[in-house]
Amino acid sequence: MQDSVQRANGNGVDLIYVHDPMCSWCWAFRPQMDKLLQSLPDNIRTVRLLGGLAPDSDEPMPETMRRHLQEVWRTIARTVPATRFNFDFWQDCVPRRSTYPACRAVIAARNQGTEWDEKMTRAIQQAYYLEARNPSEEQTLIEIAKTIGLDDSHFSRDLGSKQTQDTLLDEIALSRNLGISGFPSLMLKQEDQMNRIPVDYTNYLSALEAVKSTLSVH
Repeated sequence: MQDSVQRANGNGVDLIYVHDPMCSWCWAFRPQMDKLLQSLPDNIRTVRLLGGLAPDSDEPMPETMRRHLQEVWRTIARTVPATRFNFDFWQDCVPRRSTYPACRAVIAARNQGTEWDEKMTRAIQQAYYLEARNPSEEQTLIEIAKTIGLDDSHFSRDLGSKQTQDTLLDEIALSRNLGISGFPSLMLKQEDQMNRIPVDYTNYLSALEAVKSTLSVH
């Protein structure tokens, strides 16, 4: 079982971040998440868990779902004005309601070093939302991995492995056991206590203050 799952089940103080690399609200939250991580007390570890937004599917996305997701993008752009989207994706690609491949890509990247988890997530988001590329396609994910400096043959092998799929299912199960069904989500784990941390898409300080307040009462 991967280190992230072990740490979330272990001792110490962890900020657990549950996300999906193809979740548009996670993309909107990234700037504030970056600021939050830079501001956390030194004794807090960050545990990244993949929540798995949409399972594997080879079927093209229905038109109703396409329209719905485009409206979600527009809503985010209005709500979090700094968030950018390239709507060419909906004309240039054949969308599928399938985010598990991108989740597995993050795990495959992580196998080459924990620092690649965040780097691969960021690269997938940029490819999807800014470059109108389709991270539901394995070839796209392999190209992204090579571009950011991963060993692409190692990555390709891990991307399709049973171990990678099992790790993803473990992380999805753990996030659900934490009571998390929406992304992004933050939980602070201190010993055997779990506390939900608010997600604010425009100001990270509310999450930071919640973390500090939770620590102060233990």
